Amino acid sequence: MVAAAAVLVAALLDAFRGVDPARVAIRRDAPAVVALDGEGEITWVVGNPVGRPLDVVLADALPPSLGAERRRASVRVPPGGRATAATAVRPSRRGNVDLATLTVRTIGPWGLASRQHTRDLATRIEVHPSFRSRREAELRLTRGRLLEVGLRAARGRGTGTEFEALRDYVPGDEVRRVDWSATARTGRPIVRTYRSERNQTVLALLDTGRTTAATVDGVPRLDHAMDALMALTTAATRVGDRVGLLAFGSGHRGAVVPSRGGDQLRRVVRAMYALEPELAESDYRGAFRRTLATFPRRALLVLFTELADEAVAETLVPALPLVLREHVLLVASVRDPEIADWSTAGATDTTSGGSAVAGAYLTAAAGAAVRRRERTAGYLRRLGVTVVDEPPGRLAGALVDAYLDLKSRGRV
Repeated sequence: MVAAAAVLVAALLDAFRGVDPARVAIRRDAPAVVALDGEGEITWVVGNPVGRPLDVVLADALPPSLGAERRRASVRVPPGGRATAATAVRPSRRGNVDLATLTVRTIGPWGLASRQHTRDLATRIEVHPSFRSRREAELRLTRGRLLEVGLRAARGRGTGTEFEALRDYVPGDEVRRVDWSATARTGRPIVRTYRSERNQTVLALLDTGRTTAATVDGVPRLDHAMDALMALTTAATRVGDRVGLLAFGSGHRGAVVPSRGGDQLRRVVRAMYALEPELAESDYRGAFRRTLATFPRRALLVLFTELADEAVAETLVPALPLVLREHVLLVASVRDPEIADWSTAGATDTTSGGSAVAGAYLTAAAGAAVRRRERTAGYLRRLGVTVVDEPPGRLAGALVDAYLDLKSRGRV
């Protein structure tokens, strides 16, 4: 008993002699922006207010979605000095991550007791969408396709052209572009290339309705759309076109004024990074009306949405006459490759976890879904809509190709 009492007294004395944790200077340094597939670092800076070494334990209330390697750190701070500790973070979901409380514990000089204090340190980290297709967009730029194909335009409604250069004919060039005089002089096919009018407008309409919440390859459809939108913005602004954004679901959810500036991609990302799918039907008619009211002049509208047959037939198609008279419409959608695989797996497939009969039902259902999707895309094409329906990894590149093709044919 005497020994226990002595230890208790020593611990109380140690706690009394310890530094009040409220006096300890604490700073949390965090990156303002981290990409979803990137890595950042959070640093804790601890200041010692006394003239002797101080042992401090930190516990930061970091949310699991931030993917921090650790949430606790122990540091020894020199007299009157500072010490730092850090942790890497790898976010698992985009949006705003708000960091709040941090608990500070100071250890007594004998190491027998400690004192603890929790304080509010408000910090916000923006987790931006992953730009997985950056390489695809840059590859098309470095190939020079934007100069040779994207800037070559036929004279069409709403565009003008001017002669740029002569070059050798390549398969796919229009015969009417052949320069017969140059061909006769050189003995090989020569075509004229044209520089299209700059300052055209590309307006991205980003659907955030309920159909964009479903996942494809473990990633929400909305995130696949954001990746493709970033690729389109990169390509279009590089050739001098203005790019803007209108996000919508059941109502208006944000907009970016069209611009061709070098920082337009950053503006687009800032406007959409925190958007989450709504569990509500998308109001295409309302989005189109807002588009017409804000952008009455001819533009390329790129609608990022899901080709759900019922939603397209009941809400999108009736709204199309609002925009097809004055604008060019391109619909971009991500296709689930797993459903396509199931549709061709055969009746002996048992991926559903059951018998061959269950596999046959799965194959039939998947095949019906694929055919409905193809019919929906075909119907939109017959109405004059350009449709890009590709699996993940190919959507962004195919979208940029479709944009360049429309531009080369003078549609933009």
